[in-house]
Amino acid sequence: MSVFGKLVLIGVVGGAAGWAGLAAGVKGWTPAMLANVAQTQFPALMGRQAEAMPAATRTPTGPVIYYRHPDGLAEWSAASTETADGKSFLPVLANEDVSFDPEAITPLEAESGERTLLYYRHPMGLPDTSPVPKLDSMGMDYLPVYADEVSDAGSVTVSPGKLQRTGVRTSIAVFDPMATTVRAPGIVALDDRRVSVISLRADAFIEEVEDVTTGSIVEAGEPLAMLYSPEVVAAAAQYVSDLRGGEGRVEGSRQRLANLGVPAAVIDKIAAERRTPVQITLMAPRSGVVLERMAVEGMMSEAGETLFRIADTSVVWVMADVPESALAGLSDGNAATITFPGLPGETFSGLIDKIYPEVDMQTRTARVRIDLSNPEGRLLVNMFADVVLATGDGAPVVQVPETAVIDTGDRQVVIRDMGEGKFVPQDVVLGRQAAGMVEILEGIVEGDRIVTTSTFLIDAESNLNAALAALTAPEAVE
Repeated sequence: MSVFGKLVLIGVVGGAAGWAGLAAGVKGWTPAMLANVAQTQFPALMGRQAEAMPAATRTPTGPVIYYRHPDGLAEWSAASTETADGKSFLPVLANEDVSFDPEAITPLEAESGERTLLYYRHPMGLPDTSPVPKLDSMGMDYLPVYADEVSDAGSVTVSPGKLQRTGVRTSIAVFDPMATTVRAPGIVALDDRRVSVISLRADAFIEEVEDVTTGSIVEAGEPLAMLYSPEVVAAAAQYVSDLRGGEGRVEGSRQRLANLGVPAAVIDKIAAERRTPVQITLMAPRSGVVLERMAVEGMMSEAGETLFRIADTSVVWVMADVPESALAGLSDGNAATITFPGLPGETFSGLIDKIYPEVDMQTRTARVRIDLSNPEGRLLVNMFADVVLATGDGAPVVQVPETAVIDTGDRQVVIRDMGEGKFVPQDVVLGRQAAGMVEILEGIVEGDRIVTTSTFLIDAESNLNAALAALTAPEAVE
């Protein structure tokens, strides 16, 4: 062949090689397929039969990783199959396939103690797998999936460098008493047991009222008003008559006066003087503050009509409205710390006396009653209060920082640090929350190391791994 002919032949061969490389890149052909094309096409260019070309010098070894089309078409299969015209797909062994990163994607023998490659997954998490390396529509490499990754679906392995870049921090689950408190608004109210209503048991005329008004402080036994009651005077006259006659009806007459509400001191005075009084003194039954005065000089009061209402304010109630979500840790006798905007700088202490068995339909709160001593009368009815209630029994519980918990609404998860950069999501059951800590009822135990920052990044990656593991992976060939 002349020199010119050789130059032409070299140009043709070079152009064909460039075209083949471009086609291989577009169609995803492997080097094994290109070798087959070369063995059949180049001899034709050289004027020789394909059979005269020497076979590949490298002997195929390793397991079958996939099957290719017998005619060299861009078709592959994870399992042995046939074409439409009955031809069997050809097996491709491990060392026949292309490898751009041998340490990352070359299948390794299980008996050698190294990782075994199973298949490749879509780099963006789409439900698409491949038995061979390939690119997605954006030119990104599919990611290898190994046997040890599939056996631990949902776990995440992060390199030390990535841990530092993402700011992952961990802490230990502790087993300590949870110092929980509940803050609630409150208001001062009267102790119902210390309120008295003063009324008459018989019709009477109010002849005189002492200098007592609403807000006045009175002592027990202090006179409030003078009244005239025909029925009381008649009973007193009968009592005096029985005393003078010495008859056995004295006790009955005395009891009648007591039934009409005449104080024992007044009855004793009648017995001593043996004289029927025209007026009866109405006295305060207890010490306290006059809340209401209805008595007016000259008025006629019917039996049962309220003349005065007096309350003992030496002990008052603080009624706190506690959210129903915080009621579980409260019980009678728990300590309460109370402050009042009207008394700045002062703190009062008390105990829970009663948790009312009802939740308000509108506010979803329950009333908690606290007894509070008020000897100086500085706590006024309807004053606002800020109440802090201690909850729990002081028993130690497993707890972690609130930032470690991922709450999706229907499930709560923490990320466990298994060591060596491996993280596993763990479903947990939450309990109480206080002071930045949350109680863990189920899921982890004392001493478990938990991720406290970057939890959402790790959880998203673990969810992706679990979803990919749920896909139908290519079946391994025996």
